[in-house]
Amino acid sequence: MTIRGVLYAVVATLVVASAAVVLIALYRGSSEVVPGWTRLVTPGPLSEKHAFLSDKCESCHTPVRGVDPVACISCHAPSAGDLAKQSTAFHAAAGGQCSGCHLEHIGERRPIRMDHASLLQIARPPPGGAWFDRAASDQLTADLKTFLGLPKSDRRERAELDCAGCHSNREPHRELFGRDCAECHGLASWKIAGFLHPSPTSRDCAQCHQAPPSHYMGHFVMMDRMITGQEHASVNQCFLCHRTDSFNDIKGVGWMKHH
Repeated sequence: MTIRGVLYAVVATLVVASAAVVLIALYRGSSEVVPGWTRLVTPGPLSEKHAFLSDKCESCHTPVRGVDPVACISCHAPSAGDLAKQSTAFHAAAGGQCSGCHLEHIGERRPIRMDHASLLQIARPPPGGAWFDRAASDQLTADLKTFLGLPKSDRRERAELDCAGCHSNREPHRELFGRDCAECHGLASWKIAGFLHPSPTSRDCAQCHQAPPSHYMGHFVMMDRMITGQEHASVNQCFLCHRTDSFNDIKGVGWMKHH
């Protein structure tokens, strides 16, 4: 072996040994054992709420295991009351798989990615825990399409998810349209492309729109009627005061939000 080859071998050995020493030190100690090392390996900045952990990787990561759900739960463990709420109850069935929907190292964005496909996997885990069954492969395909910016179909999720099971507490239709939300709504946005509101001349607003609580109190008589000049309006005569572009757009008054 030439002298140059020997030098290369020595340098390589020293690099590997140094890396091993650093890894052992980090494994046995904490991030502070080797100051500044986190800046060399971090994939991106943490969100604002987790920024105080930027130099303490071991708070969330466990050697050879990655992000440990136990670390997440130790800080975010919901109380029994929180699990009983409709909007958060599905977390009880998630089995601690936080990182499926809550992603970090993406900067100032909130670490939340609503992934309905993951909810299906939680509801019906693969038999035997197989990694690459149909559900897992679908998820990998969906993630790849998201990464590449390609369009993807949410047909399966829309057909199998019980939307009303999670969203009925904020459902404004009072079940007048039934419980099959997916007939009109998509998963990426509740807005319905091409939706046309009934004619501004329609007088059947109360069939779909519930008046706010203040309209059933003295506020309606003493304030709302007086401001709009409709002293004899009833609660169900929405069309006398409101425009159809927004309930806060008052006829003859303009934009007004006082409830």
